[in-house]
Amino acid sequence: MSRLIVVSNRVNPPNPAEGGEGSVGGLAMALAAALREYSGIWFGWSGKTVPEFTGQLNMQRIEGVTVATVDLEETDYQEYYNGYANKTLWPLFHYRVDLTAYDRSFGEGYDRVNKRFAETLLPLIEPDDIVWVHDYHLIPVARELRRMGVTNRIGFFLHIPWPAHQLVTTLPRHRPLVEALFHYDLIGFQTEESLQAFEGYVFSEVHGSKNERGELLAFGQRLQAAAFPIGVDAKDFAEITRSATARQVYDRMMAHSVFRKMIVGVDRLDYSKGLEERLIGFERFLHDHPDMVREVMLLQIAPLSRDEVEAYQDLRGRLDGLIGRINGAYAEMDSTPIRYVNRSYRRDELAGIYRAAKVGLVTPLRDGMNLVAKEYVAAQDPEDPGVLILSRFAGAARQMKDALIVNPNSPEEISDALERALSMDQTERKRRWEALFDNVEREDVTAWRDNFVTALRARPGPDEDDDKPEKPVRSLDVAAKALKAGPEAKAMRA
Repeated sequence: MSRLIVVSNRVNPPNPAEGGEGSVGGLAMALAAALREYSGIWFGWSGKTVPEFTGQLNMQRIEGVTVATVDLEETDYQEYYNGYANKTLWPLFHYRVDLTAYDRSFGEGYDRVNKRFAETLLPLIEPDDIVWVHDYHLIPVARELRRMGVTNRIGFFLHIPWPAHQLVTTLPRHRPLVEALFHYDLIGFQTEESLQAFEGYVFSEVHGSKNERGELLAFGQRLQAAAFPIGVDAKDFAEITRSATARQVYDRMMAHSVFRKMIVGVDRLDYSKGLEERLIGFERFLHDHPDMVREVMLLQIAPLSRDEVEAYQDLRGRLDGLIGRINGAYAEMDSTPIRYVNRSYRRDELAGIYRAAKVGLVTPLRDGMNLVAKEYVAAQDPEDPGVLILSRFAGAARQMKDALIVNPNSPEEISDALERALSMDQTERKRRWEALFDNVEREDVTAWRDNFVTALRARPGPDEDDDKPEKPVRSLDVAAKALKAGPEAKAMRA
């Protein structure tokens, strides 16, 4: 069987020296399991910088996974990672054009690092390998590999949203970026909405089309694109709640919130997560329900990220001020309504926190999927589950319809949802949780991984292309069919 080579900006397999499986996310565990099964390699940046790029590979074996990493020089880090990835693509793809930085040096650094990644990866690729590239940092990798003569099957998965084509066109040199995606055999999106937005760009901006096999035709290339909603390992996460660490954390949280119902939010400190809007909604709830002020507590966990980027520094300052204002107005001498923590926790610790929370408050302004929502559901006590409040702009909202769906921009909707969640009877809570858990369990991370890899393997190789003439289909017909076809149908067509 051919090997699987996973390419991502950072490499994060489970490492016993760093806490093992409890210290990494379900995605990393699923990819590590696939790499063990297919005897593959995980390639990416080491997270370290050096004075000058050498391309030297650091190879090691971690828990049965072969890991290959490369160091970047400081200029690469600033232009590629802090620059184009985090100041240009991330805000743009999350609909924050106002925060998007358009700097030519960022784009040059992005292309340079992707070329360096491809050059360093090239010697590791064997003829039958399949290559799976992850996320917005590495869109041009396939283009660079093709230029070097690589004909292997190469797939790409975008973990964040793909924005409406009108937003994509605000990006200088947007056309070469999209053209780079057409060097992949298969690209996957989190939701049908992102898939349709990508197709909208192809049809509207470059006058592409779709053939009878469902392939996109543009730039003289053909490409299969489909939605592959990512999941969590629901059974594993539910099992983690029974671990010694999770039980200990659960007991601590229950003791700390005695006589109060705990609401939990867990997000990276990022403007896409709707943290300010969430806090304002919670403030509105306290204002509307003064009898509940002493009955509830919001625990907001927000690990710091990208602290070198000015927009994140500004956000941190605004959050500090907002939390101070709310606590100052509603705190008692023996309690405060908001507990705010800027650190990360292991998966087993989070499992205990989620289980102790009566409400999971997940309200991003824009999110590719949001696995916190699924982890919260997986961690609940089936006999006494909590209630999930979920933003309609999270990709997970398309699957998790039994959550309380809200517009995160509306303080009133957040306040009303909190009141409903906290007063919901056990029968309704169990009914909603059972439906949510069924979906989280069925469409888990292993199914996502295997569906994508199977679809990529099924793509015809360069020597296997049939000689059928390409018959374009009208774009309007394609759009109509796309509305009827779900992710399963698209995966089968792939």
